[in-house]
Amino acid sequence: MKLCIFDFDSTLMDGETIDFLADAAGAGSEVAKITTEAMEGRLDFFESLTRRVKLLEGLEVNRVEEICQNLPYMPGAKETIQALKQKGYKVVVFSGGFRNATAHAREMLGFDADFANILHFKDHRLSGQVGGEMMFDFSKGDMILRLQALLRIPKADTVVVGDGANDRSMFTYADTKIAFCAKEILKKEANVIVDTKDLREILKYL
Repeated sequence: MKLCIFDFDSTLMDGETIDFLADAAGAGSEVAKITTEAMEGRLDFFESLTRRVKLLEGLEVNRVEEICQNLPYMPGAKETIQALKQKGYKVVVFSGGFRNATAHAREMLGFDADFANILHFKDHRLSGQVGGEMMFDFSKGDMILRLQALLRIPKADTVVVGDGANDRSMFTYADTKIAFCAKEILKKEANVIVDTKDLREILKYL
């Protein structure tokens, strides 16, 4: 058995979930600016996440679900996941975004499990608060170690695919580190760089 971990936003999904939500909440430009700073490593991820989610306060939960169930997936996402599973990989998603999006994507794309954050809501509207498994810069690295121990999969049989600064912590624990259409800060940590916007391109390196 082998393990392949994907980031979600701007890796499996073409864009940032929180940017789509922010547009609906009327906070698009402000949230997009914070997102860019975080993904380039110029802002602490926890701080950026909590600041951005606060700007979503008041957005109706039904609207959140509608948006998260209609996100555009990256070209080749489903085919790549199917090919990896045929090669004996367990395919898992780590997202600093939200379970509303990753849980639906799991049904659509066929990966094995997802670990993400949860948007808190009250009276059918977002409260502006968030909690979950992927809140910090170190979260993805911490989770990959636990999964490797649980599944008894070594670093040599682990592949990671991401695009932004908060993916760096998981790159430490994989022998194959793929920067997919990535920020420069992550390319420096990678040993495979794919700049073509088609996930099937990564299969050439596996």
